[in-house]
Amino acid sequence: MKKNIIKISKTVALAFAIGACNPLQLDEIQDPNNPSVGSVSNNASREQIQFLVTGLESRHRGYVTNISQAWNTFGREIWYLNASDPRFQTDWLGQNGRVPDRSYFGFGNTGGGSWAVPYQAIKQADVLITAAENTSNIPATSKSAVNGFAKTIQGFQFMIPANFVYQNGIRIDVKDPLNPGPFVSYTEALDAIKAILDQGEQDLIAAGSGNFPFTLTRGFDGFNTIDGLRRVNRAITARLNAYRKDWQGVLTALEGSFMNLNGNLNSGPSHPYGASPDIFNPLFYVPNAAINTIIVVHPSVLRDATPGDLRVANKFLQRTNPVTVTTDAGALVGTHQDARWASNTSPIPFIKNEELILLKAEAHANLNQSAQAIEAINIIRNAAGIGNYSGASTQAALIDEILYQRRYSLWAEPWGHRWIDARRYEKLSEIPTSFDGGTIFTQFPHPQAELSWDQYVGN
Repeated sequence: MKKNIIKISKTVALAFAIGACNPLQLDEIQDPNNPSVGSVSNNASREQIQFLVTGLESRHRGYVTNISQAWNTFGREIWYLNASDPRFQTDWLGQNGRVPDRSYFGFGNTGGGSWAVPYQAIKQADVLITAAENTSNIPATSKSAVNGFAKTIQGFQFMIPANFVYQNGIRIDVKDPLNPGPFVSYTEALDAIKAILDQGEQDLIAAGSGNFPFTLTRGFDGFNTIDGLRRVNRAITARLNAYRKDWQGVLTALEGSFMNLNGNLNSGPSHPYGASPDIFNPLFYVPNAAINTIIVVHPSVLRDATPGDLRVANKFLQRTNPVTVTTDAGALVGTHQDARWASNTSPIPFIKNEELILLKAEAHANLNQSAQAIEAINIIRNAAGIGNYSGASTQAALIDEILYQRRYSLWAEPWGHRWIDARRYEKLSEIPTSFDGGTIFTQFPHPQAELSWDQYVGN
């Protein structure tokens, strides 16, 4: 890991990078016009706390590009066609036995949404918590609110590397980047994340009621109150509890979340985007643009769709001219592109009501409560225009149905749901590779920088 001195800017999010390119180099960023991390750690002003809050929101969306491209490729929800760099096809699809190595671009600063970037957000949250706790310029309730918000984001971000390296384990104790804690197992990591989210909820409870005391971006519109943030916290906890196979815990968390069985399925917090000095939506591609670098719908998703499914019509645009990229294993032809985003400033949800209803269905199915599971499934099916479920009510049949609905309701979201879902239910072998001649990966190794750091400090 690499230590950076953090600076704050009104136009640039506060940065704390755990670099993956050179873990032994210490970069000291000097800027006399901006305060150092030391200054915000000791009696920070309200304005400085606000900068840190905004910076955390910025860091919170840093994973979106890499996860959307890579994890959704692993689960064959998409192909990320990139004619200028064949590794996006050959390595990410596992063609001809290729496996991304410990130093490949999915780990590093240029594409580290799976590892380095989430840890940057986690450290940003640590700085925010420290600044809030060590200042006399905001009241105790505001400190609790800030801590609750920061821990909620931390819980979300820790789940990213945990699901990337899976059984290889992650570091949870990273408060001191030059002396990080050991790797812990996937199960231990999920339990630790649950504790962080629960602490975040308790902090939000201690904050009282009313509006969040600092300004959040429009991505939290509708959720920028203390109660709204608690509901987001519980929604994230419901997702986590599904990974922990705590099915009653999923239902309990959903009760405190923003789930609404009769509400807008797309309701939920999002990552906002905009014109400079902000950044554009990284998943937006101009319809039918003459390009050879683009996310396209995986052919199996089109093949397996239910006739008349509105999600197909709303999410997939059939291109006038297909995009073709040739690899060692043959040509990959993308006939449909992503049609979810109206423009390059469209926000990207990071958890939504539709997922929560599907989590409810999944929890009930695993608890052998078939009637409740089918009721939730039918909400999703009817919204998609395909009518009520008429299949078997066995647990296995319901799980298959729920996973199928998740495949289309949560298609290509910046989380790689299908890859994780198939792994959770030991169904990775059911993900088709016949269209690209590749391999389905179970997990990834730790970045080489992590291992090099341990070897360095051990000597």
